[in-house]
Amino acid sequence: MNFEKKNNIYKTIMVIIVTAIITFILTAGGMYGYYLRNDDEQLQIATNYSQESLNNYTKMIKQMETLKKYLNKYYIGDIEEDKMVESAIKGYIEGVGDPYTEYLTKSELEEFITDVNGDYVGIGVYLAQDKEGNILVLLPIEGSPAEEIGIKTGDIITKVNDELCEGEELDTIANKIKGKAGTKVKLEIQRDDQKIELEVERRKVEMKYIASEVLEGNIGYIRILAFGEDSSSKFEKELNSLMEKNIKSLIIDVRNNGGGVVESVLEIADLFTDKDDVLMIEIDKDNEKKETISKKQTNINFDIIVLTNENSASASEILAAALKDNGKAKILGTKTYGKGVMQEVIEIPSDGGAIKITIEEFLTPNGDKINEVGIEPDIKIELDEEAITDTQLEKAIEILK
Repeated sequence: MNFEKKNNIYKTIMVIIVTAIITFILTAGGMYGYYLRNDDEQLQIATNYSQESLNNYTKMIKQMETLKKYLNKYYIGDIEEDKMVESAIKGYIEGVGDPYTEYLTKSELEEFITDVNGDYVGIGVYLAQDKEGNILVLLPIEGSPAEEIGIKTGDIITKVNDELCEGEELDTIANKIKGKAGTKVKLEIQRDDQKIELEVERRKVEMKYIASEVLEGNIGYIRILAFGEDSSSKFEKELNSLMEKNIKSLIIDVRNNGGGVVESVLEIADLFTDKDDVLMIEIDKDNEKKETISKKQTNINFDIIVLTNENSASASEILAAALKDNGKAKILGTKTYGKGVMQEVIEIPSDGGAIKITIEEFLTPNGDKINEVGIEPDIKIELDEEAITDTQLEKAIEILK
């Protein structure tokens, strides 16, 4: 990948609030860190109810029965009971008031697992939605149908199958773009003053979360767009390749990285830290603290800079904090998002769905709070929107040289 060329374009849209990766929302707010569990013990959960709980459930059921009578008597459209039940369950969980705790339907769970596994069927684009609601192409995936047909970074998707995107949420548009392998989707693209119509065939695409290159001054550069289940092995492969080229220093770019699988990011942090260094502190429901420590002794002794911005969240913040607090890297850029809570996804056998629950808060190795606070960079550099080049990356190169 030619990062020098792509970074110039990438810089111009870095300030966009990234709300999704690939063609669907990963989690609420696009910021996530989670464990996956399929736990047989869940069948024993919630078998005993207090009288107060029973009264609340009875009240809820009676209220729903009343509403159903009104719908049956007056509503002129068709009523789909299955969708209504799903919506009711979603609303119940939403009532917790936590943006990261949610009910996932069977199809939503399948999408979630697809993302974790690192491949999906679609056209192969990273999407974002700007403050005006435009659906922008953040980056076409290398080798994807989108790249092959000429979709470019900065393109605005204005129509999907002749339907306007205006006023629609990103996940709605994403779902329209997705489909079965071999089928086609018609897109209208706004590029500068041009309107371009394209027909793109969907197929299985490998999501390339990690890529690297050697920059001027023998500086290694690794960009991580998200942390999937196999990200640690892919990261180590890229790192070893760079080290074989005798890099003298390293830049790890987690800007606009909303997080991912916790185990993966801890394994990456372990590559750079000393044995028994604290990587993360977790606090559970009972206020019990647990430290995750490094298992290996690092053999890396060159300077490292981690690039962050306001959209670096959750697992990205775990990595930045672990390297910063253990004196292994400097953080350059802007303050991170501040998503310092962790979710667990528990499958529900009865309906094929799952519940994603916030189970822990995590702190930096020094015990500092991250949630709703973020991590301050050692070197604060705002992205210069007027500059042609990526000013944050350029500053990191300057320092390391």
